[in-house]
Formats: sequence, structure tokens, C-alpha cells
Amino acid sequence: MQCPGQDSRYWSGEDVFEATCPNCGHSVEFFKDDSQQKCRGCGHRMLNPKMDFGCASYCPHAEQCLGSMPPELIAKQGDLFKDRVAIAMRRYFGPDARRIQHAMDVAGHAEAIAREQEGADMMVIMATAYLHDIGIKNAELKYNSSAAKHQHTEGPPVAKEILSELKAPQELIDEVCDIIGHHHAPRDEETLNFKVLYDADLIVNMLELYRKKPHTPEQLEKLLASSFMTEAGSREGRKTLTKHVH
Repeated sequence: MQCPGQDSRYWSGEDVFEATCPNCGHSVEFFKDDSQQKCRGCGHRMLNPKMDFGCASYCPHAEQCLGSMPPELIAKQGDLFKDRVAIAMRRYFGPDARRIQHAMDVAGHAEAIAREQEGADMMVIMATAYLHDIGIKNAELKYNSSAAKHQHTEGPPVAKEILSELKAPQELIDEVCDIIGHHHAPRDEETLNFKVLYDADLIVNMLELYRKKPHTPEQLEKLLASSFMTEAGSREGRKTLTKHVH
């Protein structure tokens, strides 16, 4: 028996839709029952952002439906969540391409660092990476300032709203909001997830500063030796930043 939600006889005009690629911002067309599509803009394989298996908690045909899902798709549910957060971040920042690119860059480095860290929670780290500066918009509107203290105040409520709309687990929301609320100011004792985000953000900030005012090789070496909270972050920073020092 086919799930009524997947039977095209019951579809409406909203069941064919376009979504924004979280990687390049290109428009990707989906049919409701598409599990994934390849972005024509950058080649990123994007999972259907409207895919929601919450019905499995009550649908009598859930076992048949979920049983037909390819194992690789089930394994990629974390990627689906990550893509949804990236899309929500892009939507929130709108035309602010600089903030969007910063978040995308931090997310890329955070993912690379986290893969080398046993015990790192990739979903927490990626959600935090995409949303860590989400408070800037309100900070600039309210205080005409992007100072860290204002970001720390304004960021968590926005992140909580975004993640709640995505139906993220409460414990994930709590940890992401906690990290965003002090991501420029490490405490004496920090979680591994915080450290990964801190190092990824530091790499991007250092690179942005370098482009404005280049470091000497000696200055860069000093920064690389003393600034990072994880060994993997230091390695990622060295690999990234030494490419730009002549």
C-alpha cells in the first residue's frame, strides 16, 4: 500500500517546489517525493529540505515507508538537518552576502576539524557554525554595533527560534544557544564542541584580518602556536593560513 502522502493523486501545487542550495544559493527544483537533487549551480547533492518523517510516530504504514528508504539516505539525515540550518541562515541574512559567506566558511572549517575529533557532536557543531553570528543583524539594528557582547545577547533567541522551527531536539537547541551566547569568550572549562567552533571561527577571522593587513611569517607563526584550542584546529589553521603568506 502506498503512503497517501506520497501518492501524486493527492498532491497540490505546493508539492512541486524550489529550494535554495545551502552551498551556492542556486535554486533547486524538487518534487515532493524526491529524496535528493543535484544542484546545477555547484554540483552539491542536496537532500529534500521538506522531507519530514514525523508521521512515522503514528502512521500504520511507517515500517513499509521507512523500510523502502535507501540506507545511505537514512545515514544522511544529519546532512539534511545541516542543509536546513544553512538555508535558514541564508534566508535570515537575506542580501548580506558577507555574513553568509563568513558563516559558510566557518562551517567548512568546523566540519574539517570535527572529523578529527573523537567525541565531537557534528550536528551541534554545524548548527552552531552556521548560526554563531546570527545575532549581528539585531545587534546592528538595536545598538548600531556588532560588538561581541551584543552578539552574545542577541544571537541565542534568534538561533532558538530557527532551530525550534526545524524541530531540533531541545538538548541540541540548548547547547547551540549556550555556545552562541559566549562564542567570543571562552570559559575556564569548555566543551569540545565549543572548542571546534572557536577554532573554526578564529581561522576565518584571522584570514579576513590578513587580507586587510597581511602578517609576516613570524607573526603568523606566533598566532598559530598560541591561539587555538585544539590540535586539529591548529593544523587546519596552519594549512589554511600559510597558503596566503609569502
